[in-house]
Formats: sequence, C-alpha cells, structure tokens
Amino acid sequence: MKIFRDSARRKDFVLSAELFLRPETNAESIAAQVSLLREHVDGILLTDNQGGRLHLSPVAAAGLVIANGADPIVQLGCRNRNRVALLAELLGAAALGASSVMLTRGQRVPEGFSPRPKAVFDVKPAELIAIAARLKDEDSVRHLPNLYVGTDFTLHRPRKDWEPAKIERKAEAGAQFLVSNICMNPRLVRNYMAHIVSAGMPRRINVYVSVAVPGSADDARFLRDSRPNNLVPDELIARLEQAADPEQEGIRIGAEILRELSTIPGVRGAHLVATRNLAAIPAAIAAAGLSERPTGGM
Repeated sequence: MKIFRDSARRKDFVLSAELFLRPETNAESIAAQVSLLREHVDGILLTDNQGGRLHLSPVAAAGLVIANGADPIVQLGCRNRNRVALLAELLGAAALGASSVMLTRGQRVPEGFSPRPKAVFDVKPAELIAIAARLKDEDSVRHLPNLYVGTDFTLHRPRKDWEPAKIERKAEAGAQFLVSNICMNPRLVRNYMAHIVSAGMPRRINVYVSVAVPGSADDARFLRDSRPNNLVPDELIARLEQAADPEQEGIRIGAEILRELSTIPGVRGAHLVATRNLAAIPAAIAAAGLSERPTGGM
C-alpha cells in the first residue's frame, strides 16, 4: 500500500486526491471510490464536512479507506470541536493506522442549515498543529505512529516584496506539508513559488497545489464562484463551453496543469479534486504522464 508520508520522502512529485463524502456516503461507496484511486495516488484526503456540509466522520472514513488498501489523510477542523474532541479524533485516527492529518480552521455551515450550530474554536489551527506534531512526546501514546501533519494555505498573486510569514509560522508550529486552494493558473503558481523558494521554505515544508478536473463549464463556474479563493481562469471555462466533449476537455485541462506543476521549483506534488466523475482523476494523471513517475531521494 502506498503511504502518503513515505511518498513525500522518496518521490519527486506526490499525488493525492479526495473522495466524495456526502450524507448518503456509506462503506460500499467508499470501497468503490478507493478502488478507483488507490493505484494512482499516494494518499486520499477525507474532508471534514467540506463546504460546511454534513457527512460521516473523516476518522470513520479513514478506517474504511485503510481496510480497502489505501492511505488516508484525515482532515480535522477547529470550528466545530473543542479541545477534548479534537484530541480524541487525533488519537482515534492514529490508532486506526492513519499517519497523515490535515488540520484547518474549518468551513462555515451554509445558510439554511437549521438549527444553526455554534462555532467552537476552542483551539486555533496553529495550536492544533503543534499538539499533533508533538503527540508522540506523551509517554502514554508512544505506540502510535508519528503523524505527518499538514494544513491549508492560500495561493495568490503576491506583491514583489511579499514574504511568506504565515507559512513560516505554520512551519514553526510543526506543519510538514501544505495543501493549497484550487488553482488552475500555473503561471500564478510559478510566480508565488518563486517567493517560497527564495525564502527557503521548501527545505522545511512540502507544498501541494490543488487542481480540479472539471466535468463541464458549469462545474468550473461553480468552483470559481463558490469559494473566493478558488482560481479558475475564464479561458478555461471558455474551453469547456466550446468543447464537443466537456468531460474529456476537463481531463485534458487537468493533465496540462499537472504537467506544468511538476516542472515548478518548490512544488512537491498536486492534490486532485473531481467535480462529478472520480474516474476523471486517474484519467488526468495518466494523460499527464505521471502514473509511474521516477522517484528521487529527499
């Protein structure tokens, strides 16, 4: 079984993807999704109520992913859990055999959710990162695996004098990897990563860029409009609108972006998100020529 943490040490370009987790998702659905992805990616991200929408626990999903022969990346958000609950989730994930976690602020529940839950924020993301990074220092849990600890970050168009102070703080807290917002603009990524490389950050923290494989122009528009940080250029939406087969065009777009990202200094890999058909992820990986990429030492 591929292990995301180990791939980060031995591969030149690491790939992860996320499952569709929905209210109706069950064990059979997870098994079917894992079977599509496990030979093509190094880790599978299990989101924590992505977009604020309710679904089964990412820790429970992690157990199902492991049982089906893949390595989970368990996302936990600070918004809806207090300190005790977050610690319990970390210990539970590690006890199941999950070795990678992605710790975030968490997303707000959409309007119309009733009754509205109260945001907790007992622990801030930086503190939770520090807790997870030092979990093994506790004598009582030394039998658990060392956690590969990550968090999110926002790719943007930086000013010339911009310095990655927030990323520096995340690394100091103990974060070992970062996963970006969806960015379908490799030129912007290259510009941003030049600042990251100049600051020496890739020696301390691995950077993964999120890429969508859209199934239609409407899917791409939704990605662009649903989250202000998602970066989907208008020209890509136009390509999907004009395509005779939008799903295949989305795979070609995903493959083009993956190939470009693999050449950008400081980018250690990509995280793939499908909008409707999970099989589009392995198709884009294959089209990019990244299915069996040669490995290198770190």
